Amino acid sequence: MHTDLVAALDVGGTKIAAALVDGDGALLVRAQRPTPAREGAETVMGAVAEVLAELSGSPLWGRATAVGIGSAGPVDASAGTVSPVNVPGWRDFPLVERVGKAVGGLPVELVGDGVAMTAAEHWLGAARGYDNALCMVVSTGVGGGLVLGGELHPGPTGNAGHIGHVSVDLDGAPCPCGSRGCVERIASGPNIARRALEAGWRPGPDGDASAAAVAAAARAGDPVALASFERAAQALAAGIAATAALVEIDIAVIGGGVAGAGDILFAPLRRALQRYATLSFIRQIEVAPAVMGTDAGLVGAAAAAARVGPGGAVAVRG
Repeated sequence: MHTDLVAALDVGGTKIAAALVDGDGALLVRAQRPTPAREGAETVMGAVAEVLAELSGSPLWGRATAVGIGSAGPVDASAGTVSPVNVPGWRDFPLVERVGKAVGGLPVELVGDGVAMTAAEHWLGAARGYDNALCMVVSTGVGGGLVLGGELHPGPTGNAGHIGHVSVDLDGAPCPCGSRGCVERIASGPNIARRALEAGWRPGPDGDASAAAVAAAARAGDPVALASFERAAQALAAGIAATAALVEIDIAVIGGGVAGAGDILFAPLRRALQRYATLSFIRQIEVAPAVMGTDAGLVGAAAAAARVGPGGAVAVRG
């Protein structure tokens, strides 16, 4: 049976991945290149063109009806441009137009990587079956996306749900975004590690000073490491509670490297939510770890292009 496929593109600071994705979310053909993040705009586009050329060389390419792109941000879906913080050569780069030309005019849908992860978790992951969800990536940064009324809600520019830049500490430390006390400034991996180091935590003999090393120390009972995760959990809980008060979500799904800390993050997060999510209509929020892993970007980009229909069927436009 020749069912339609969607081509998916996942653009990050480390790798550019592409896949042909079927209506069940299976990745049938994959291609990947390292992101030449320090190079100029055309060199980065060259890597995108290479993965797309690899896909289009597949005998299955003829079944592709649309292309979905999930990109590190900021993105501007209304303009079709991307300006990823970690790819300095791309500023207002017209990625939708360039990809459209490379794939012979197929329709192209662009969303931020947090929205792509959300689309994947809602289609096949921890948010499946929930009509209202906030999904978050807690990693080097903190991103996110929303599902409202059973539909992905990317917003006009593809950035809706960007919880990392909700301020949860009015007089907090300046954030690189220009605001103060943002969730990201407190809860991202590098900030968890920075805070632990500033409070006197010391890495082991291997010199690993990452958030994962802080999590390991917290698991072993180190009070400074535990306190840094407690503070991150508090910031996440405040951001989740604020989001729930605004749009009424049923579940918050958390992925990314920091979520790999498991109960070191989730136990204090659930405790903190009880303190912040106090209104009757937000008391019952569930918190769950993301389950889609490293394929979330590709699966979510495909879902965004196809706009997953009722019951998990892909309703491809085009």
